[in-house]
Amino acid sequence: MAPQIKLGDIAVDVVLKDIKNVHLSVYPPTGSVRISAPRRMSLDTIRVFAISKLDWIKQQQRLLRAQERETPREYVDRESHYVWGKRYLLTVTEHDGPPSLELKHSRMLLRVRPGTDEDKRQALVEAWYRDQLKAAVPPLLARWQPLLKVRVERVFVQRMKTKWGGCNPRARTIRLNTELAKKPVECLAYIVVHELVHLLEPTHGARFVALMDGVMPKWQFHRRVLNRLPVRGETWSY
Repeated sequence: MAPQIKLGDIAVDVVLKDIKNVHLSVYPPTGSVRISAPRRMSLDTIRVFAISKLDWIKQQQRLLRAQERETPREYVDRESHYVWGKRYLLTVTEHDGPPSLELKHSRMLLRVRPGTDEDKRQALVEAWYRDQLKAAVPPLLARWQPLLKVRVERVFVQRMKTKWGGCNPRARTIRLNTELAKKPVECLAYIVVHELVHLLEPTHGARFVALMDGVMPKWQFHRRVLNRLPVRGETWSY
């Protein structure tokens, strides 16, 4: 069982790994806290680090607990769905042909074969969101990689339950949450830049902030917008 640190009424799960730096994360929806730290680091040292970040932890927990939750989707007519921050009403049409999805004016038109159930409709919509995100990423990389003088080897787009993105500095890869296709494109750009900067600086310290400020001066505004938007109404875990 992973060790745990108690900071008053806040429980902090500790994961010791073969890494060089300490990573602190606060996870939706309730604000659970985890610290990943090098194996050689003592629990007392980790506790001191956690105490130094206590105000930040509490702030993140307040933001997460106040964040609006989406109602579960059933993939039926006149249900609201969002694409790049804009609201669309779903229209489901049955026909004898391959399934398809397109946006037309304020409508999301989903065509499915007769008898297609909710799970299959959901899979079709989520695959479409993945395709939208995959198409949106290359232009962003083309813009921001030269500014940061960094290059990504591969981008993974997938459903993620605990965060908007992630990166692997050694493999030079980044991962993006398919839910980003529902948010304003500026929020996607912020996450892409965030992960690119993490290829250069693994922590959220002064160097990270300086790099973000240098290429995206309004990044903190975009972060606030993203954190205030509704997130999936499921129970997130890590």
